[in-house]
Amino acid sequence: METRDVRFPLEAGAGSDAVHSGAEYAFATTLLGCNGKVFGTGIVLTLGLGNQLVCQAIEWLGKELIGREIDGLMADFGTVAQKLAQHPQLRWLGPQKGVVHLALASLTNACFDLWAKSRGVPLWRLLLDLDAKQIVDLLDLSYFEDVLTRDEAEEILRKHAPSRKDREDILQRGYPGYDTSVGWFQYDDSQVNELARQAMDKGFNAFKLKVGSHKGERDVRRAFMLRELAGADALIMLDANQQWTLPRALEMCGKLRGMSPYFVEEPTHPDDIRAHRTIAEAIKPIPIALGEHVPNRIMFKNFMQAEAVQVVQVDCTRVAGISEFLTVSLLARKFGLRVVPHVGDMGQIHQHLVLFNHIAMGHEAVFLECIPHLQPHFVNPARIENGVYVTPQAPGSSSDLKGVRPGK
Repeated sequence: METRDVRFPLEAGAGSDAVHSGAEYAFATTLLGCNGKVFGTGIVLTLGLGNQLVCQAIEWLGKELIGREIDGLMADFGTVAQKLAQHPQLRWLGPQKGVVHLALASLTNACFDLWAKSRGVPLWRLLLDLDAKQIVDLLDLSYFEDVLTRDEAEEILRKHAPSRKDREDILQRGYPGYDTSVGWFQYDDSQVNELARQAMDKGFNAFKLKVGSHKGERDVRRAFMLRELAGADALIMLDANQQWTLPRALEMCGKLRGMSPYFVEEPTHPDDIRAHRTIAEAIKPIPIALGEHVPNRIMFKNFMQAEAVQVVQVDCTRVAGISEFLTVSLLARKFGLRVVPHVGDMGQIHQHLVLFNHIAMGHEAVFLECIPHLQPHFVNPARIENGVYVTPQAPGSSSDLKGVRPGK
């Protein structure tokens, strides 16, 4: 096992929101080598500073994996993940959040990538070929006994198995995407307009705009500007990136309601479940979306139980990797909630996971976020044509980075 601290500077304004600025995109990367030529790559996103801390935690936690055989490891990965998350010393630094949880995500994602490559299939195919028991064996369902038992999780998968064929045409059609890159916070109005026009020319009909300005009239002006440009049928999401207080969120959502946002994302502090419930009640039927800063399945469980979220943006580079992503997706299916991932992986891994969610769990194929800034750095970059993700065919999870491999 090796780690890499990989960082990519962004062009001026790209990636900016009401809270994060001047950032670079960085991946705390795990490389799992084996006896053959195949290796697994696991990535988690940071914004640069601190990426090295996650790499150090990967080295500490990853010692448990060295010497294991990949099929044996994945046969009971839920137990492995639980053991790693409950490290008797490192868990004090979380538990199950922050640096150590990001490290677990990178390790987990590398394991899934290596597993799929060892079988010569893309990740979505590997997951679809597993039966309900094998899928649930991948999951840590501890502390879920009150809301999603093992039997219930398996039943969700078995229930949707007979109708899989009705949904498999998504593999040919491709999974719908939406463009986040048109509306970064530091872009001026002319940039937003020009990028939105370019995105429409590429087939997109759904866009995200960053809001959360100190002067609310800027948000209102830009939101209505984008609505006028994109047209009444376009889907426009508004993302405050946790900037608003509860009173401010209620005020701004009231002012923005007239441009008909498809959802409002992260309207206030990411840990304030009660405030999200209050906002959700106030802005119905406009949904609340969140997950970018929800670190684990227990927090998601509480948001769902409180009816404080309607669009679940679980991210496999934020929670403990692909395994915990699937756990949260199953719980969202039980609660009847849509899953639209935040893509800290730039959509590389999630393009596989949403296919599995749709086909195996019956989740609605809403759309998947598209952030193109790092596409040139991936060996197999996600392909988006006419506004949809083309189904990936290369073995693995599409996580390999150019020039990043064991021993180099």
